[in-house]
Amino acid sequence: MNRPHFILGVILGTCLIAQSAWAAKTHVTDSFEVTLRTGPSTENKVIAMLSSGQPVEVLDSQGDWSHVRLLGSGVSNKEGWMLSRFLVNRLPWEVQARSLREENIQLKEKLTRIEKKLTEAVRQEKAARSTLETIQKGVQTLTKENEGLRSSQKNRWFATGALVVLCGLLIGLVIGRQQKKRRSSVYY
Repeated sequence: MNRPHFILGVILGTCLIAQSAWAAKTHVTDSFEVTLRTGPSTENKVIAMLSSGQPVEVLDSQGDWSHVRLLGSGVSNKEGWMLSRFLVNRLPWEVQARSLREENIQLKEKLTRIEKKLTEAVRQEKAARSTLETIQKGVQTLTKENEGLRSSQKNRWFATGALVVLCGLLIGLVIGRQQKKRRSSVYY
């Protein structure tokens, strides 16, 4: 019985040791400053004041305290202890809000550019429609003029033909009378 308890204790101890060896990235919680100390108690000296959103890496945990390393620019691997309740795994709301504000500004700028392009495209399309309508009216006018000219030309040819026939009739009548007079003068 002692041996299974011993093996179980060794396995459990190994798991607990391995868990503290895993480093997890977390952040100091929102809207206040937290003390970073030299050891895991309030009697230890304060090394730094950490503001909300400061990224830290958890190196070890002892009860309510976590051994952390500061991350970010301007920090040279400073390590210390802080209360674990001030650590959160998510991005702090302030950091998220700042990120969303920046994204919102970028999206508004993009929207403004798109609206300008759309307005320009609408203006160009209106100009193109206006030009198209003018061209269509011009084509209609020219088509009507062309039909009128064709009709006028047909009428002219018809009138010319009628005039030729009329002249032929007149000439025929005149010549016919003269021949009639000659015949009648021959008989008298």
